Amino acid sequence: MTRSLQLRDSLRGSTIVLAPGAYDGITARLIEQAGFPAVYMTGAGTSAARGYPDYGLLTLTEMVDNAAVLLRSVGVPVIADADTGYGNELNVTRTVREFEARGAAAIHIEDQVAPKRCGHLAGKEVTSREEFVSKIRAAVAAKRDPDFVLIARTDACAVLGLDEAIARANLALQAGADMAFVESPRTLDELAAVPKRVEGPCLLNVVPGGLTPAIDMRDAQDMGFRLAILPGICLREVIPSVDAALREFRVTGRPNAAPPGATVMDSFRRFGADEWDALRRHYDTGAASNR
Repeated sequence: MTRSLQLRDSLRGSTIVLAPGAYDGITARLIEQAGFPAVYMTGAGTSAARGYPDYGLLTLTEMVDNAAVLLRSVGVPVIADADTGYGNELNVTRTVREFEARGAAAIHIEDQVAPKRCGHLAGKEVTSREEFVSKIRAAVAAKRDPDFVLIARTDACAVLGLDEAIARANLALQAGADMAFVESPRTLDELAAVPKRVEGPCLLNVVPGGLTPAIDMRDAQDMGFRLAILPGICLREVIPSVDAALREFRVTGRPNAAPPGATVMDSFRRFGADEWDALRRHYDTGAASNR
């Protein structure tokens, strides 16, 4: 079963699909090991891991390369941020094919004017309805795997209001998108209105401290959302934890002690050391038998 089909099967289930955000092989592997059914490749985290803010500064190839790292690190579906599609309809066509070729299960493409910025920041601009729908049509036509999930994201809510965002989401679904992503509803009433008024499955972006009010995932499921992405859940924990460890080391001159009984090998096992050791033993045995 392809990962795209795995994701589609999960989305057809009775419970909301939760996809925490990863930005490298470590965070992707930890999400899978925690038991989540999918990984979200966060654009903000991918940018931060390369030393940039989420201001649309990364290219298609940088984003696709990072998706490949996540995909080789886990076996669950990976949903990737594909920003604006990186240009016009021709660029969108390549974007879909590049992510598909790496094995991504899904991508989302948005209607911001490039260079885009984080959906929870001020100063965003959106393209016309016509340009957005044209890009979605191009993305649908570019799919080679019919199960590849195309998510249409609109940032119009914060710029032009909820009604315009709902209209764009429905036009994108009519153009062949598989799911709608209405970014940044500002109130619980707006949030609840999205799955009621959008004529297809809906994604919820969970960004604590952002424009959208906090909500329990059980309530999101009751509202009708089918997929929730949590872009910053790992990055938000890593930054203060590393800050604290470095401050402590600078003051005391002693690095944090390992947990009782923990070894270096225990960490390596989280990332496949046992399988690589088995391969080493297999080939060492084969080499010995041929001597």
